[in-house]
Amino acid sequence: MKISVLNLKNKSVGDINLDSNIFGIKTFPDLIHQYIRYQNAKSRQGSHKTKNRSEVSGRSKKPFSQKGTGNARQGSNKPPNFRGGAVSMGPQNRDYSFSLNKKEKKLALKSALSTKLLDDKVVIIDTFEIKSFKTKELHSDLKQFDYKSALFIHSESGIDKNFKLASANIPKVSILSQKGINVKDLIIFDKIFIEQKSLNEITKRLS
Repeated sequence: MKISVLNLKNKSVGDINLDSNIFGIKTFPDLIHQYIRYQNAKSRQGSHKTKNRSEVSGRSKKPFSQKGTGNARQGSNKPPNFRGGAVSMGPQNRDYSFSLNKKEKKLALKSALSTKLLDDKVVIIDTFEIKSFKTKELHSDLKQFDYKSALFIHSESGIDKNFKLASANIPKVSILSQKGINVKDLIIFDKIFIEQKSLNEITKRLS
């Protein structure tokens, strides 16, 4: 599967072959959805908590006599029906995460990349190296790609310092190492810009 390699000025500088086993597979929307659920669940803090009867402050002594007061019998002032008492069946600390096996994760990533390529939302860039760290210049170049939001995936060796500084103030633009690519970011961002060096790393990783 052949695709053009562009520079940051949106001009073709050559062609490259994409692995059809990664960028051209049958897509699985249900698996993509499952992976996003997995990511969201894993990122939940789960620290919400209410006090039960053993934790709430108060006395375990009977608040009043068993008989003769006209009130319902009570064993302490800690039950939920007392002001300042415990919370009945309230939330407790918990871990919301669930597991996905390696094959499912890999297939979900391939499905997301194939979906983006099918929608013509994947752009291969020869290099992210730029001469100036000026935001205005980079923003002017990126406008030629006509994107709503953009994710720039760089190689594991790192990203050009000037590009990192110049892109920091551009709205709806984010950078990510190929090691950290995930389904949620691939789906949320409108266009995916992949550095040519990182493409080889992604191919090797997902093969």
